[in-house]
Amino acid sequence: QVQLVESGGGLVQAGGSLRLSCAASGRTFSIYAMGWFRQAPGKEREFVAAIRWSGGTTYLADSVKGRFTISRDNAKNTVYLQMNSLKPEDTADYYCAASKFSGTPQRLYHYDYWGQGTQVTVSS
Repeated sequence: QVQLVESGGGLVQAGGSLRLSCAASGRTFSIYAMGWFRQAPGKEREFVAAIRWSGGTTYLADSVKGRFTISRDNAKNTVYLQMNSLKPEDTADYYCAASKFSGTPQRLYHYDYWGQGTQVTVSS
């Protein structure tokens, strides 16, 4: 099993920044990639970003390219989502997830473990 704990959410004005963190513990050696998803009220959970533990290849949704960055600290088993130029439409619960999938991890079903979520609210 892998346990994931997110932190860093909060309330920010449009144009501001936030950094989310996700600390992984347990059988992390089984993980190929870590990702972030978000779910706004009344909407489906959607892919935001992902990064491979080995090599650091990153994947970003088109809606966040140029504004969000995903990075990792392998020594700390922690993944970060730096969110800049935030918009009201970025408001959602953000979830960290871990994947044992060796392909391109951009679908919900590619992920095996999930965190509890952290709320991000962007005011206009």
